[in-house]
Amino acid sequence: MEIKLRRSGTIYVLDVSGEMDLYNAFKLKEIITMMVSRRIREYIINLENVQYMDSSGIGALLFVHAELKKRGMLLRIANVKGTVKKVIDLTKLTGYLPISGGVQDAIVDIMRTGNR
Repeated sequence: MEIKLRRSGTIYVLDVSGEMDLYNAFKLKEIITMMVSRRIREYIINLENVQYMDSSGIGALLFVHAELKKRGMLLRIANVKGTVKKVIDLTKLTGYLPISGGVQDAIVDIMRTGNR
């Protein structure tokens, strides 16, 4: 799994690619934890190029969502499709995780939520 960071104003987009599984899902948690310590408040996790996700990947998304929510920070997960969407649907987390269509949709959702 590879994670690339980019910014759109104050929103940080984490472009994830590869497989989110037992062997590397911890990387997402580590990066978010470091960014939270730097007081970054708005995040988009872009899953467009994730080909596979197992329960460890789901666990990483749940951890990130819970940590950011309890700190009053904003998160959207974008481009949930294919096998990743199936895994999230099967675990019945579609209504729980803050999912947007694409990155642009996620930016709009964060801007609305943040009352800008």
